[in-house]
Amino acid sequence: MSDFSRAAKRELESRGMSLRALAKAIHYDVSFISRVFNGKQKPSIELAECLDRLWGTQLADFLKEPARIAEPSSNDYVRNAVAHFLEHDNRHGGDHVADAAKQVWKAEHNSLATYDDKRRLSDVAEIAEVAGWLLFDANRQEEARQAFIESRYLAELAGDKPMQWFALDMLAMQDVQNGNPGEALKISEELMTNPRVPGRVALLGRVRHARALALTGDRTRTLDAVERAQGALQDSISARDPQWAWWVDEMEVIGHRGESLISLGDHKAAVPHLQRANEIVKPGGRGAFYYSVAELTALANVGAWRESEVTLTRIAGILANVTSSRSRARLKGTLRVIERDAPDWLKEHAREAVS
Repeated sequence: MSDFSRAAKRELESRGMSLRALAKAIHYDVSFISRVFNGKQKPSIELAECLDRLWGTQLADFLKEPARIAEPSSNDYVRNAVAHFLEHDNRHGGDHVADAAKQVWKAEHNSLATYDDKRRLSDVAEIAEVAGWLLFDANRQEEARQAFIESRYLAELAGDKPMQWFALDMLAMQDVQNGNPGEALKISEELMTNPRVPGRVALLGRVRHARALALTGDRTRTLDAVERAQGALQDSISARDPQWAWWVDEMEVIGHRGESLISLGDHKAAVPHLQRANEIVKPGGRGAFYYSVAELTALANVGAWRESEVTLTRIAGILANVTSSRSRARLKGTLRVIERDAPDWLKEHAREAVS
C-alpha cells in the first residue's frame, strides 16, 4: 500500500465517512476509490486534488514528489486492467470486456513460472475472479465457473483467505442463477458458520443461503434467512472485512429479498423490495438494468400493467448503454409473459421499448 493510500484511509476513518458517502461527495465511482485506498489501483492526481478540496488536506503532495512514487511492478498491468474492466462493467455490463478479461487471466496464468510468489498468485486469482464475474454477466456460464474455480485454487495457494471467500461466494451466486441449490447451500453454510469469516462475508453467505432455500420452496426458512441478513446489515461491519466487501449493502440485501420472493412464486410481495432496490441503485448502469428487469418480472407476473409500462420505459433508456446478456435473457422471458397476458397497448409499448 502506498503512502497516499495509507494517508487517505486515515483521513477517511478520522471523519467517520463511508466509501459510498465519499464517492457521492466527490462524484467518483466507489469501486475505483476502494481499489485506490486499498493499494490495488494507482491514484490519480485528479482524485487527490478532489480529496484535498473536500478535506483541506495535502494528499496531492504524495503524488508530486518523485521519491514517493513506487516503481511500477510486474503486476501493475493486471491491477490496472482489473480496474478498467470493473468500471466498464458497472457502466455498460460485462459483455464487451469479458473476452479481454479472459485473455488477461489466461495470459497471466500461463506466465506463472512458479507458485512461490504469493502476491503474484493473489493478483492472478483476482483477475480470474473478475473474468469469471464478467463472463457470468455475459451469460457464459461454463467459462465463468471455470474462472471462479481457478480463482479459488490460486487464492488457496497464495494463502489469500479473502479472495478464497470471494471465489466461493461467486460460485454460490452462480449456483443460484443456474438453479443448483444443493451446492449453493453447502457453500453458503461454510461462509456462515466458519468463525474465521468476517461479519460482512458471513452476511453475504446468509443472502446466498436465502436464495438457495427459496429455490427449494422452503418459504419459512427463506424469509428467516433474509430477516437475519437484514438484521445484521449494520452490526456486521468490522475492521476484518475484506476490501471487496464494500458493495454488500442495503441494496444488495433488499434486492435479494425481492429475488427470493420471486423464486417462491410470491411476485406481489417481491415488488416493493425490488422497487426499493431501484431507488437506491446508481441509475443507468448494469445494476440499474438488473434490478429494473427484476422489477418488471414481478410486475408482469401480477398483472400490474401500468407500473410495468413505467418500468419498461426506464429499461428502454438503459438498453442503449448496457449489454448484459444475463439480464437481457431474463428480459426476453419477461417480455414473453407480457406478450401472452398483457393488454394490447402494453404489448405495443413493450415492442417499441426494446426494438
